[in-house]
Amino acid sequence: MQNQEIFKRPVWKAIFSMGIPSLISVLVMIIYNMADMYFIGFLNDYTQVAAVSLIMPVFSIMTAVSMLLGNGGCTLIAQALGAGEKKRARSYMSLCIWTAILLGVIIAGLIIVFSNPLLKFLGTNEEMWQYARNYMLILAVGSPAMLLNYAIACLVRGEGAIKPGLIANFVSTGMNILLDPVLILGVKMGVSGAALATVLSNVIGIVYLIWYKMHHEMILTFNPKPARESVRYLGRVFALGFPNAISNILNGFASTFSNQLLVLYGTSAVAAMAAAGKATMIVGLLQMGLCMGVQPLMAYYYGAGDMRRIKEVVMKLFILTLGIGVVFGAVGMLGSKALVGLFIRDLEVVELGQKIVYIQLLSAPFVGIYYIGQNFMQATGSALMATITSVLRQGVLLIPLLYIMNAIMKMMGIPTAHVMADFISIVVTSVLTVIIYKKVKNQLKQKREA
Repeated sequence: MQNQEIFKRPVWKAIFSMGIPSLISVLVMIIYNMADMYFIGFLNDYTQVAAVSLIMPVFSIMTAVSMLLGNGGCTLIAQALGAGEKKRARSYMSLCIWTAILLGVIIAGLIIVFSNPLLKFLGTNEEMWQYARNYMLILAVGSPAMLLNYAIACLVRGEGAIKPGLIANFVSTGMNILLDPVLILGVKMGVSGAALATVLSNVIGIVYLIWYKMHHEMILTFNPKPARESVRYLGRVFALGFPNAISNILNGFASTFSNQLLVLYGTSAVAAMAAAGKATMIVGLLQMGLCMGVQPLMAYYYGAGDMRRIKEVVMKLFILTLGIGVVFGAVGMLGSKALVGLFIRDLEVVELGQKIVYIQLLSAPFVGIYYIGQNFMQATGSALMATITSVLRQGVLLIPLLYIMNAIMKMMGIPTAHVMADFISIVVTSVLTVIIYKKVKNQLKQKREA
């Protein structure tokens, strides 16, 4: 198929063909992610900004489930195509799509039923309660569409169909940006309008993907029959998608624990951390997006038994992610006041957010190493090791460090804990990547000689 031609290009060309659209998608996602908080900022009410921040862990759970299916399915689809098994690739596609719909419905029901205890766990105080509840419940109702939109955009990358996933992101983000000011400011719905805009924009993204499928030859299928026939593969999908999913879930939990500590310093502290997080996330997301975009390429080469090309991809990704980290990290530090000021109008809160930005960007140049290692492990089927690195960074290290550093440095210990967890995880992931590379190389050599 024409889409698969992308895997057979020279390595640099293949990386840019798959990586640049992924970077653009991430930039679009960053704008999408920032839009809600940006327009809420015009209400001059940092309580609503803080409320949205507190609900981000719930959003993270939805994203994690879509990653579980999207990234796991994407890897298996690419491996199957690399081995010349198109029918199996189609089965993976159908299975992931229908599982996303089912899990979206289940998540919606659970959030609605357990909304009050969930809000308490997230650290919502009386001042933020109603704002946070409205925002969360609307997102819950729209969770099937949100899961499906993201999952499909990931899955089609596995067959080399970069264009539809990219355009779907543009369509969703464009609609979100158009709907946000109308619903938040025009209709005066506040945070409820932000949530509704998010849900509606995801629905529109799905409509575009369905339309694209109807007019182009693709492995993408909405036929439920292959899904029913391939349920036995769901464990493999979950295993390969789990590292990204658990990372997102643990990141959500870490945010909850951070917010529980920050609430002790006041609502303004929660708002400052939220704004700083939005200002600094661009570096890590760009590095992550590049590596995730190129992961199907490594998976395809692994399926074809081409270890030389996998090594070449890893080395070139290192150069690219390091450059992204240095450039965007420097820009973030120099423009910290303006970036934080996009979301907060209170000058004291902006100054506090600036201090947090300076700390959080210290690990920016090197975080790409972590993402390269994790995506290499997933592409070569080392799901357990990829999961260990995810749990290490966002759970085993970060959550205890939040409490330890808060006790030592008070509020500034919270962003410091994130940086410390990053550096330790980078070292551990680097060592594991080298070990796994040697192991996979020997396995493929033995397979060729057999």
